[in-house]
Amino acid sequence: MSKPSNERQRELIEQYKDTPKQMGVYCIRNLATDRRFIAASKDIRARFNRHKYELRTGVERLSDELQQDWIRLGADNFEFIVLDVLEPLDEPNYDPTEDLELLATLWLEKMQSAVPMVYNLPVG
Repeated sequence: MSKPSNERQRELIEQYKDTPKQMGVYCIRNLATDRRFIAASKDIRARFNRHKYELRTGVERLSDELQQDWIRLGADNFEFIVLDVLEPLDEPNYDPTEDLELLATLWLEKMQSAVPMVYNLPVG
């Protein structure tokens, strides 16, 4: 397979930039223990890629216990799930940060009552 031309690379980059990002709440689930890590992101796909990279290289910063389980059990024992998608408001200068934080808190509280073993620190 040949390398794309510089022009084609620019097209692909622009296409990526123009693609709407899925934002919302996601979960990394340990299939062996059903333990979960819950968080929110403005770009879930990119965040999944970052988690996978950090877990693979041993530098996951959000949860030492998640990192330890990943090393012990291996990548095949984890799944990445989108729990809730936040549709952006059609307002100028809309910043979804607070909405995402609230949504993540609600999901974390829900998960802590249903599945008491979460990797996150307890909510408030």
